[in-house]
Amino acid sequence: MKIRVREKGGVSILDLEGNLDINASNFIEEIGWTVMHKSKDILCNFEGVNLVDYVGVSVIAVACKNVLNRKGRIKVYGVPSHIRKIFTIVGLDKVFEHYETEEQALHAFKEEEIISEIMEKKLRRRFKRVMLRGTIEYRQKGSIEPFYEGIFLNVSGVGAFVVTEKTFPKGEILSVRLHLMPKPGIIELEAKVAWLAGKEMIALESPAMGLSFYDIDPQIQKVIVEFVDKNFAAAYDVDPRD
Repeated sequence: MKIRVREKGGVSILDLEGNLDINASNFIEEIGWTVMHKSKDILCNFEGVNLVDYVGVSVIAVACKNVLNRKGRIKVYGVPSHIRKIFTIVGLDKVFEHYETEEQALHAFKEEEIISEIMEKKLRRRFKRVMLRGTIEYRQKGSIEPFYEGIFLNVSGVGAFVVTEKTFPKGEILSVRLHLMPKPGIIELEAKVAWLAGKEMIALESPAMGLSFYDIDPQIQKVIVEFVDKNFAAAYDVDPRD
Protein backbone atom coordinates (compact mmCIF):
# COMPACT_ATOMS: atom_id res chain seq x y z
CA MET A 1 0.00 0.00 0.00
CA LYS A 2 1.20 3.50 -0.89
CA ILE A 3 0.61 6.22 1.72
CA ARG A 4 1.15 9.94 1.33
CA VAL A 5 0.89 12.08 4.46
CA ARG A 6 -0.02 15.76 4.37
CA GLU A 7 -1.20 18.31 6.91
CA LYS A 8 -4.23 20.58 6.80
CA GLY A 9 -5.79 22.56 9.63
CA GLY A 10 -3.86 20.64 12.28
CA VAL A 11 -5.08 17.30 10.91
CA SER A 12 -2.80 14.66 9.37
CA ILE A 13 -4.35 13.40 6.15
CA LEU A 14 -3.27 9.99 4.86
CA ASP A 15 -3.92 9.49 1.14
CA LEU A 16 -4.13 5.74 0.67
CA GLU A 17 -3.56 3.92 -2.62
CA GLY A 18 -3.77 0.18 -3.28
CA ASN A 19 -5.11 -2.71 -1.22
CA LEU A 20 -5.55 -3.08 2.52
CA ASP A 21 -4.51 -6.69 2.88
CA ILE A 22 -1.72 -8.80 4.36
CA ASN A 23 0.86 -6.54 2.72
CA ALA A 24 -0.52 -3.34 4.30
CA SER A 25 1.22 -3.47 7.68
CA ASN A 26 2.82 -0.13 6.82
CA PHE A 27 -0.63 1.40 7.37
CA ILE A 28 -0.37 0.60 11.09
CA GLU A 29 3.21 1.84 11.24
CA GLU A 30 2.46 5.09 9.42
CA ILE A 31 -0.53 5.93 11.63
CA GLY A 32 1.41 5.07 14.78
CA TRP A 33 4.31 7.33 13.79
CA THR A 34 1.98 10.15 12.73
CA VAL A 35 0.04 10.11 16.01
CA MET A 36 3.27 10.17 18.03
CA HIS A 37 5.20 12.77 16.04
CA LYS A 38 2.70 14.91 14.14
CA SER A 39 -1.02 15.10 14.93
CA LYS A 40 -3.35 12.99 17.00
CA ASP A 41 -6.13 13.83 14.56
CA ILE A 42 -6.00 11.43 11.61
CA LEU A 43 -8.05 11.60 8.42
CA CYS A 44 -7.77 8.68 5.99
CA ASN A 45 -8.55 9.23 2.33
CA PHE A 46 -9.90 5.94 0.92
CA GLU A 47 -10.56 7.23 -2.60
CA GLY A 48 -7.56 5.29 -3.94
CA VAL A 49 -8.24 2.04 -2.05
CA ASN A 50 -9.31 -0.84 -4.29
CA LEU A 51 -9.78 -3.69 -1.84
CA VAL A 52 -10.07 -4.44 1.86
CA ASP A 53 -9.94 -8.14 2.77
CA TYR A 54 -10.34 -9.82 6.18
CA VAL A 55 -6.69 -9.14 7.05
CA GLY A 56 -7.15 -5.53 6.01
CA VAL A 57 -10.10 -5.20 8.38
CA SER A 58 -7.83 -6.33 11.23
CA VAL A 59 -5.14 -3.88 10.12
CA ILE A 60 -7.64 -1.01 10.21
CA ALA A 61 -8.95 -2.08 13.62
CA VAL A 62 -5.43 -2.14 15.09
CA ALA A 63 -4.61 1.27 13.59
CA CYS A 64 -7.79 2.78 15.00
CA LYS A 65 -7.08 1.34 18.43
CA ASN A 66 -3.61 2.91 18.38
CA VAL A 67 -5.10 6.31 17.66
CA LEU A 68 -7.80 6.03 20.32
CA ASN A 69 -5.32 4.75 22.92
CA ARG A 70 -3.30 7.92 22.42
CA LYS A 71 -6.41 10.09 22.90
CA GLY A 72 -6.56 10.86 19.20
CA ARG A 73 -9.39 10.99 16.69
CA ILE A 74 -9.66 9.16 13.40
CA LYS A 75 -12.08 9.70 10.53
CA VAL A 76 -12.28 8.52 6.93
CA TYR A 77 -13.66 9.93 3.72
CA GLY A 78 -14.13 8.89 0.10
CA VAL A 79 -14.75 5.22 0.90
CA PRO A 80 -15.96 3.35 -2.23
CA SER A 81 -19.41 1.83 -1.87
CA HIS A 82 -18.21 -1.80 -2.00
CA ILE A 83 -15.72 -1.17 0.82
CA ARG A 84 -18.31 0.75 2.81
CA LYS A 85 -20.51 -2.35 2.78
CA ILE A 86 -17.66 -4.35 4.27
CA PHE A 87 -17.20 -1.75 7.02
CA THR A 88 -20.91 -2.03 7.86
CA ILE A 89 -20.84 -5.83 7.95
CA VAL A 90 -17.84 -6.01 10.32
CA GLY A 91 -18.92 -3.01 12.43
CA LEU A 92 -16.09 -0.66 11.46
CA ASP A 93 -18.66 1.99 10.61
CA LYS A 94 -19.21 2.30 14.38
CA VAL A 95 -15.49 2.72 15.08
CA PHE A 96 -14.90 5.79 12.95
CA GLU A 97 -17.06 8.31 11.14
CA HIS A 98 -17.24 8.37 7.36
CA TYR A 99 -17.58 11.52 5.25
CA GLU A 100 -18.06 12.03 1.54
CA THR A 101 -15.45 14.75 1.14
CA GLU A 102 -12.27 15.99 2.77
CA GLU A 103 -13.91 19.35 3.52
CA GLN A 104 -16.80 17.70 5.40
CA ALA A 105 -14.42 15.63 7.50
CA LEU A 106 -12.17 18.59 8.38
CA HIS A 107 -15.25 20.63 9.32
CA ALA A 108 -16.34 17.78 11.62
CA PHE A 109 -12.98 17.86 13.41
CA LYS A 110 -13.41 21.60 13.95
CA GLU A 111 -16.98 21.23 15.20
CA GLU A 112 -15.89 18.63 17.75
CA GLU A 113 -13.21 21.01 19.04
CA ILE A 114 -15.81 23.73 19.55
CA ILE A 115 -18.15 21.32 21.35
CA SER A 116 -15.28 20.09 23.52
CA GLU A 117 -14.36 23.66 24.41
CA ILE A 118 -17.92 24.37 25.51
CA MET A 119 -18.25 21.09 27.40
CA GLU A 120 -15.02 21.68 29.28
CA LYS A 121 -16.38 24.87 30.77
CA LYS A 122 -17.70 24.60 34.28
CA LEU A 123 -21.38 23.72 34.40
CA ARG A 124 -22.31 27.06 35.92
CA ARG A 125 -20.40 28.83 33.17
CA ARG A 126 -21.89 26.83 30.28
CA PHE A 127 -25.46 27.26 31.45
CA LYS A 128 -25.07 30.64 33.12
CA ARG A 129 -28.12 32.80 32.42
CA VAL A 130 -27.85 36.57 32.24
CA MET A 131 -30.81 38.85 33.02
CA LEU A 132 -31.28 41.40 30.26
CA ARG A 133 -33.88 42.55 27.77
CA GLY A 134 -33.62 42.03 24.05
CA THR A 135 -35.67 41.47 20.93
CA ILE A 136 -36.47 38.03 19.58
CA GLU A 137 -38.24 37.16 16.34
CA TYR A 138 -39.70 33.73 15.73
CA ARG A 139 -42.08 31.64 13.65
CA GLN A 140 -42.80 27.95 13.08
CA LYS A 141 -39.95 26.12 11.39
CA GLY A 142 -40.63 25.90 7.66
CA SER A 143 -43.34 28.57 7.75
CA ILE A 144 -43.44 31.42 5.23
CA GLU A 145 -45.53 33.57 7.57
CA PRO A 146 -44.00 36.80 8.91
CA PHE A 147 -41.91 36.55 12.06
CA TYR A 148 -43.60 37.31 15.37
CA GLU A 149 -41.76 39.57 17.79
CA GLY A 150 -41.23 39.21 21.52
CA ILE A 151 -38.86 40.22 24.29
CA PHE A 152 -36.39 37.86 25.94
CA LEU A 153 -35.76 38.67 29.59
CA ASN A 154 -32.82 36.33 29.97
CA VAL A 155 -30.68 34.11 27.78
CA SER A 156 -28.13 31.34 28.23
CA GLY A 157 -26.11 29.06 26.01
CA VAL A 158 -28.99 26.59 25.94
CA GLY A 159 -32.15 28.69 25.84
CA ALA A 160 -34.09 31.87 26.54
CA PHE A 161 -37.10 33.13 28.49
CA VAL A 162 -39.43 34.99 26.12
CA VAL A 163 -42.36 37.27 26.92
CA THR A 164 -44.73 37.62 23.97
CA GLU A 165 -48.36 37.83 22.93
CA LYS A 166 -47.97 34.94 20.47
CA THR A 167 -46.99 31.57 21.89
CA PHE A 168 -46.74 28.13 20.34
CA PRO A 169 -47.52 24.71 21.83
CA LYS A 170 -44.93 22.91 23.91
CA GLY A 171 -42.62 20.89 21.70
CA GLU A 172 -43.06 23.13 18.62
CA ILE A 173 -39.83 23.83 16.70
CA LEU A 174 -39.33 27.50 15.86
CA SER A 175 -37.03 29.44 13.56
CA VAL A 176 -35.56 32.18 15.72
CA ARG A 177 -33.73 35.46 15.23
CA LEU A 178 -32.06 36.42 18.49
CA HIS A 179 -30.98 40.08 18.71
CA LEU A 180 -27.81 40.21 20.83
CA MET A 181 -26.87 43.87 20.75
CA PRO A 182 -24.60 45.60 20.06
CA LYS A 183 -22.48 42.55 19.25
CA PRO A 184 -22.62 39.88 17.84
CA GLY A 185 -25.91 41.17 16.40
CA ILE A 186 -28.70 38.99 15.04
CA ILE A 187 -28.20 35.25 15.57
CA GLU A 188 -30.36 32.83 13.57
CA LEU A 189 -31.06 29.40 15.04
CA GLU A 190 -33.81 26.94 15.90
CA ALA A 191 -35.48 26.49 19.27
CA LYS A 192 -38.01 24.15 20.83
CA VAL A 193 -40.80 25.41 23.07
CA ALA A 194 -39.92 23.86 26.44
CA TRP A 195 -42.70 25.32 28.58
CA LEU A 196 -45.50 27.88 28.59
CA ALA A 197 -46.79 30.28 31.23
CA GLY A 198 -49.87 32.52 31.20
CA LYS A 199 -49.57 36.13 32.35
CA GLU A 200 -51.61 35.30 35.44
CA MET A 201 -48.88 32.85 36.50
CA ILE A 202 -45.87 35.12 36.15
CA ALA A 203 -47.31 38.56 36.86
CA LEU A 204 -46.30 39.96 33.49
CA GLU A 205 -48.33 41.84 30.90
CA SER A 206 -48.03 39.02 28.37
CA PRO A 207 -47.76 35.21 28.31
CA ALA A 208 -44.30 33.69 28.17
CA MET A 209 -42.43 30.78 26.62
CA GLY A 210 -39.31 29.00 27.71
CA LEU A 211 -37.27 28.17 24.62
CA SER A 212 -34.60 25.49 24.43
CA PHE A 213 -32.15 25.94 21.58
CA TYR A 214 -32.60 23.01 19.23
CA ASP A 215 -29.89 21.17 17.26
CA ILE A 216 -27.74 24.26 17.68
CA ASP A 217 -24.59 24.71 15.63
CA PRO A 218 -21.58 24.56 17.99
CA GLN A 219 -20.13 27.78 16.59
CA ILE A 220 -23.38 29.64 17.19
CA GLN A 221 -23.61 28.24 20.72
CA LYS A 222 -20.07 29.41 21.39
CA VAL A 223 -20.98 32.95 20.27
CA ILE A 224 -24.00 32.98 22.61
CA VAL A 225 -21.98 31.63 25.54
CA GLU A 226 -19.37 34.34 25.01
CA PHE A 227 -22.12 36.98 24.88
CA VAL A 228 -23.60 35.66 28.13
CA ASP A 229 -20.19 35.57 29.81
CA LYS A 230 -19.45 39.16 28.79
CA ASN A 231 -22.78 40.51 30.00
CA PHE A 232 -22.69 38.42 33.18
CA ALA A 233 -19.28 39.84 33.99
CA ALA A 234 -20.50 43.40 33.34
CA ALA A 235 -23.64 42.93 35.44
CA TYR A 236 -21.91 41.36 38.41
CA ASP A 237 -18.46 42.93 38.10
CA VAL A 238 -16.62 39.63 37.86
CA ASP A 239 -13.74 38.40 35.72
CA PRO A 240 -15.28 36.55 32.72
CA ARG A 241 -12.41 34.03 32.88
CA ASP A 242 -13.52 32.73 36.30
